[in-house]
Amino acid sequence: MSVSMKDLDPAFRGAGQKDGLEIWRIESFKPVAVPASSYGKFYMGDSYIILKTTALRNGSFRHDLHYWLGKDTSQDEAGTAAILTVELDAALGGRAVQYREVQGNETEKLLSYFRPCIMPQPGGVATGFNHVEVNEQEHVTRLYVCRGKHVVHVKEVPFARSTLNHDDIFILDTKSKIFQFNGSNSCIQERAKALEVVQYIKDTFHEGKCDIAAVEDGRLMADAEAGEFWATFGGFAPLPRKTSSEETGQDMDAAVKLLCFNQGTLEPIGFESLVHELLEPNKCYLLDCGAEMYVWMGRGTSLQQRKGASEAAEKMLFDSSRTKSHVMKVIEGYETIMFKSKFSEWPATPDLKLSSEDGRGKVAALLKSQGLDVKGLMKSAPVKEEPESYIDCTGHLQVWRVNGNKKTLLSSTEQSKIYTGDCYIFQYTYTGEDKEECLIGTWFGKKSIEEERASAISQASKMVQAAKFQATMARLYEGKEPIQFFVMFQSLQVFKGGLSSGYKSFIAESGLDDDSYSEAGLALFQIQGSGSENMQAIQVDAVASSLNSSYCYILHDGNSVFTWIGNNTTSVDHDLVERQLDAIKSELPSRSQKEGRETDKFWELLGGKSKYSNKKIEREQESDPHLFSCILSKDGNLKVKEIHHFTQDDLVAEDVFVLDCRSYLFVWFGQEVDAKVKTQAMDIGEKFIASDFLMENLSRETTIFTVSEGSEPSFFTRFFTSWDPAKSLMHGSSYQRRLAILKGGARPLLDKPKRRTPAVSGRTLAQDKSQRSRSMSTSPECHRLRGRSPAFAALTSTFEKPSTRNLSTPPPAIKKLFPKSTGPETSKQTAISELTSSLEGPLRSAIPKHLRDKAIQEDTGGEDEAEDDEGRTIYPYERVKTTSDDPAPDIDITKREIYLSTAEFREKFSMARAAFYRLPKWKQNKLKTALQLF
Repeated sequence: MSVSMKDLDPAFRGAGQKDGLEIWRIESFKPVAVPASSYGKFYMGDSYIILKTTALRNGSFRHDLHYWLGKDTSQDEAGTAAILTVELDAALGGRAVQYREVQGNETEKLLSYFRPCIMPQPGGVATGFNHVEVNEQEHVTRLYVCRGKHVVHVKEVPFARSTLNHDDIFILDTKSKIFQFNGSNSCIQERAKALEVVQYIKDTFHEGKCDIAAVEDGRLMADAEAGEFWATFGGFAPLPRKTSSEETGQDMDAAVKLLCFNQGTLEPIGFESLVHELLEPNKCYLLDCGAEMYVWMGRGTSLQQRKGASEAAEKMLFDSSRTKSHVMKVIEGYETIMFKSKFSEWPATPDLKLSSEDGRGKVAALLKSQGLDVKGLMKSAPVKEEPESYIDCTGHLQVWRVNGNKKTLLSSTEQSKIYTGDCYIFQYTYTGEDKEECLIGTWFGKKSIEEERASAISQASKMVQAAKFQATMARLYEGKEPIQFFVMFQSLQVFKGGLSSGYKSFIAESGLDDDSYSEAGLALFQIQGSGSENMQAIQVDAVASSLNSSYCYILHDGNSVFTWIGNNTTSVDHDLVERQLDAIKSELPSRSQKEGRETDKFWELLGGKSKYSNKKIEREQESDPHLFSCILSKDGNLKVKEIHHFTQDDLVAEDVFVLDCRSYLFVWFGQEVDAKVKTQAMDIGEKFIASDFLMENLSRETTIFTVSEGSEPSFFTRFFTSWDPAKSLMHGSSYQRRLAILKGGARPLLDKPKRRTPAVSGRTLAQDKSQRSRSMSTSPECHRLRGRSPAFAALTSTFEKPSTRNLSTPPPAIKKLFPKSTGPETSKQTAISELTSSLEGPLRSAIPKHLRDKAIQEDTGGEDEAEDDEGRTIYPYERVKTTSDDPAPDIDITKREIYLSTAEFREKFSMARAAFYRLPKWKQNKLKTALQLF
């Protein structure tokens, strides 16, 4: 479709190039930009065009176009708005979805832009038609009806007792007080949303100065506020039943019709089944579904064809008085989910030539030809980076292997070694934003059996219930793990085969060969990860085709160990392979093999050379999140409704929501949700995946997290523009909470005991803060540590006790027997020591030895020996160890602890200082804040 540059109205120049809203009003049949200060203020006699631009994660923009028609606007103005919307869409690349919005019957998508509601005012701009003029006058008592659980449709209705009913919620706006009347059949969520409208009316029309009253249907004169409310209607009288009105039943039920636009006329098309093949790319069609009408425009159609289709649709609506029908206009290749769902089947969307960058290029060329600056418009999509984990990596980890209907706790040295034929339950406690967090989950190996998977889910669910649903639950599958899983383990090895009784029995009964990993056998491991806090060794088939130029590998048999370095790998990959050698084969020397210069022995172990890939394996990336309200019916069906432009306030305490990020999803349930429904949260997630509401072809193995209100982890809350954890401290229903806020003028922070870390199986999981740092070293039973200095290896071997060492706890600190003083300075040093000890593992692994030695040397002035404040000689740590090759002379053995602790403190402090500026900015700020306390 060609776009004539001169035809684009000047008011649209530069539109749609930044995230946010842009609004134009039709004046004398021309678009005039509305100032941002007037956004959300609509007049009944006017027509408007609203453009919502959304910046996507891939660097491109998505556009939604709406044209809003006031109830007093003319047909000519409405037609002008429709045509100008088509022109603006063409200028933006022809990919926007267009919505026709009629006053009082707006789509939820439009209402979500102007929360809490749209309340059009009488009047409008003078365009030659009969518009009502706005007059400043005394406050007029008005009655409004409110409908909607997630967004609110507000309509002014006659101020009469007969208008009230038992099903709806009404707002009575008087000069001195605003009343909310809750019909006895209305739901809590609608009542809570209506309170937002009450707040809006108070702030907008009363300058925040008036009283608020809530009136319950059925509460008579015994209630003072109810008596005052009924007095405005002349006294109480029974309400009639709700009668049928223009609000219900119109245009709802109609047979689906497909019509083709042909030279200005609509021609019906007969069909037995509505299929995609009926739509030709060089034509425009109208799909009439009664309450909804869709105008479909093929990519081969011209701008004039699209304008003609829009005009014909408008004329059809006016001629047939279809005032309540929603009209959406979609372009081929960019159809909405709701449009696709009307067809019996819809093929996968092909990769169109008009990519995001291509579309922006056309827009840039258009704007540049008009003399506008397009700098920055053609930025390429952002480079894919390793996602943030948003989880503390210094927590406490416990892992169980599932054996039938039981689970076996793994030792700290074995919990990082998991098998692809087994199922595991893990429990991770860590420091959150303002409290201790707990994550309980299951991990299913690719070859694990269904019986043990079901057992793992059941046992993990019981653990979450024992924690009173304060723990987040996760269901993970091998190969689909989120970054949080790897950060918890930090160093993880995944072996072939299995050790559980269920897997062994399955292998025996099926007669299959048991290929479980053997230390003395042949094995090949692919090394992956982004650093010392996220590294994995995954066992793959020991054949040359398993290699990939973008990875490093470890190959071993009983007597030899090889490392293979792909040509596309980085220095980070090379460091990771050294670290993983410590966990897999620490007792044997390794031989490095560069890609293209391998030895014959290496290829011999792999069974000979063969072709292999050179492309990095891309894990599925998270997409822009979508929030859905979910209801599980008694018959087991799941009903979902999307919440557009969601915020934290959309998560109401009585409902269950699904946050879909494509690569994983969250099931959130409020505090007021029934306990039985909470236990079905994982089932709701599985049913959501099966329904494939967004037509994403979600894998059955997609990761599912279940999250309870008040215990949301940061890797969930990050998807919200802002998050206030204090809101979960309030008790009661969503209506009761908002009423308390509205009447109190501020959110009350109710007293609530500090949440304890959940206890599971009689074991308290809270750890002392000094015990939270996790050693980055591998098993203490290793004979040597690759990638680290000999001094550090000696230090860890001296402190570690194989019988008690846990990957989640650091070596025990040496205590001072003879402290010099107990004053403030000692307390400060103790605090600094505790902080640096909590970072001991990550810092030691992150700082090369030569940098640590340089920092220590700077502290001692470049000398091997120094003196403390009391004139005592301070020796380097290596010289005061009992195993030192060059022991310091004349050391009083009774004061050895003083020398040791002083040297240890100096080394830790110097190491922390050297590493401080290598930390991310947020970690630096966190440390600064902690140090300022002292």
